Amino acid sequence: MATVAVIDYGMGNLHSIEKALKSVSPESTIQVTADKELILSADHIVFPGVGAIRDCMAALRASGLDETIKQVARDKPILGICIGMQALLQHSEENGGVDCLGLLNGKVIKFPKGLKDPAGDKLKIPHMGWNQVNNDGKNPLFQGIAQNERFYFVHSYHASQVDTAIISAHSSYPDDFPCALQQKNILAVQFHPEKSQHAGLQLLKNFLNWDGQS
Repeated sequence: MATVAVIDYGMGNLHSIEKALKSVSPESTIQVTADKELILSADHIVFPGVGAIRDCMAALRASGLDETIKQVARDKPILGICIGMQALLQHSEENGGVDCLGLLNGKVIKFPKGLKDPAGDKLKIPHMGWNQVNNDGKNPLFQGIAQNERFYFVHSYHASQVDTAIISAHSSYPDDFPCALQQKNILAVQFHPEKSQHAGLQLLKNFLNWDGQS
């Protein structure tokens, strides 16, 4: 029986992601856990998170889970979600500047003030709500998901200066920004699949059916 570890490091309510994973893979064992051995032994790892990157990284380092994530990211399928995605990058300018895990090349920057949509209307920060995702068709997460499908976002910071080779999807607000990344067995998305209804559930199902190699 497949096991899935959802890393619990105290950043947000993980009930919704646990429920979504159980929905798409009822035969799997879904474990919301901070236990390093359970995480290391799991077949798939989900690295979620909400809130500030400073608190995220402080919690990971205090618990030693930062090293656990680096270890499983060597060869197991791992999916970073929202702050989980940002933490996989090298550095975030949030909270005055925070060094992250550095598993993916790239930085995290804030949306600038004064953003406007094509009609000239002011865009709010955080970027919150449904937005289209344009994917390159190569990331296994998007199998069976229509091009420009809408996913649910909540964030004030986004990935930037990312290696183009690992960017597999963009969204726009109003300029394009990377919202899905893949580097070998490491996958990451800025949006919340667990809050994105049918498309989000399909994405999670795709992740759990992926072997981390193909």
